Amino acid sequence: MYKTVIFDLGKVLIYFDFQPGYRALAEVCPYPAAQIPQRIALTGLVKRFETGRIEPPAFFEEIRAALDLRVDFDGFRAIWNGIFDQPLLPESLLEGLAARYRLLLLSNTNALHFEMLRVRYHYLLRHFHGLILSHEVHAMKPDPAIYRAAIDQAGCLPAECFYTDDIPAFVDAGKAMGLDAVQFENLAQLERDLTARGIRWS
Repeated sequence: MYKTVIFDLGKVLIYFDFQPGYRALAEVCPYPAAQIPQRIALTGLVKRFETGRIEPPAFFEEIRAALDLRVDFDGFRAIWNGIFDQPLLPESLLEGLAARYRLLLLSNTNALHFEMLRVRYHYLLRHFHGLILSHEVHAMKPDPAIYRAAIDQAGCLPAECFYTDDIPAFVDAGKAMGLDAVQFENLAQLERDLTARGIRWS
């Protein structure tokens, strides 16, 4: 029945935490870490960046102005990309799935993050047959457009796709597009959901 398996990236494939980034930014600007998320949110920059409507140098210049940053582009990039940590899924799971199904990655991300991710986590990303990235398709979850792009890459019916994401609203949006979608909690839960559907990886 299933022909495609679709994974979210952040907090499904790879763990991330914004808090270290906010603390690092606080060291190079006049604002405390607790105020930085709100100041960034007020600019609307992240949505523009994650839908590919602003390039990294311009994004940096606008963030630098909004936060009065005392850091150059390379220093900012190191902070911006420092939020990612250990993988949450073993490579063996991805390898096994990729041998049996079309394996896709569906992520709200941006050019700076994914430039780094391609290098640091190449050993995981190399197993995916396709990448549907918000900054490349110019749409972010839960916009139906990004799910349509994933279904197009899947090359099968939506009901023949298994999709997992850690954010309930994104799972619901996937279901609305006809995907068999479940919320990701941890590896053991994911393996149970895959097994219940007869999706094999070993």
